[in-house]
Amino acid sequence: MAKLDSSMVLGFSGRSAGGFLQVLKFLAGMYLGLFRCFTVNGGMRMTVASDTFGDAASALMEGRACIFPTDTVYGLGVSVLAASGPDVLFDIKQRDAGKPIAWLVGSVDDLRRYGKNLPPAACELAQRFWPGALTIIVEASDAVPRSFRSKSGTIGLRMPANDTALALIRHVGSPLVTTSANISGNAAVSRFEALDSQLFSRVGCALRDPVESMHSGLASTVIDCTGGALKLLREGGISFEEIRSHS
Repeated sequence: MAKLDSSMVLGFSGRSAGGFLQVLKFLAGMYLGLFRCFTVNGGMRMTVASDTFGDAASALMEGRACIFPTDTVYGLGVSVLAASGPDVLFDIKQRDAGKPIAWLVGSVDDLRRYGKNLPPAACELAQRFWPGALTIIVEASDAVPRSFRSKSGTIGLRMPANDTALALIRHVGSPLVTTSANISGNAAVSRFEALDSQLFSRVGCALRDPVESMHSGLASTVIDCTGGALKLLREGGISFEEIRSHS
């Protein structure tokens, strides 16, 4: 691969060369990361420029996968309205298909919209911890397409405490089915620079959070509310002790 100097990088990374960049996108698929590098002391270092909020919203509304920030770690997601299912995320992450992927929603009211037969404890937990790092698994309502439900007919829902993620959800007009932005088996990350370069070649857009210091770096806590008693499945940003004290 030929070395590119910094002036060439600015040309490719900027929006002034939009027409030529579109040609490159068409010819090289999504391998834009190859064109966003520059030489440092004779070596090659990768640098990926963040897309804009408008770019991310457009990509999601077109059904393309996008990397975007959440309050925990960077997420990889698609719009529920624009995508036929979560399979594209399994392909990007190189993850076995069939493992349920949660939705990020825009309000506490969405728990009742996308869930049914809700126990009072589920609603109380959403009122207490949303927006925040709590994923609540409930029976999926008819508003949840079958392709997004688990085999047992459930859906995981979470309202993130991140302004960028919430703005995307509201602008796109639908929940975002979201998983952590990492190749399966690798660690999830809370900093844009730490994202795996392989991901940038596989997504339609990558959006940096202007306030990364607010990311916890911890996955969300997951609770199954579909049975008679709450099941604490994964401890993350909210401790099980906190959950028990409010259930």
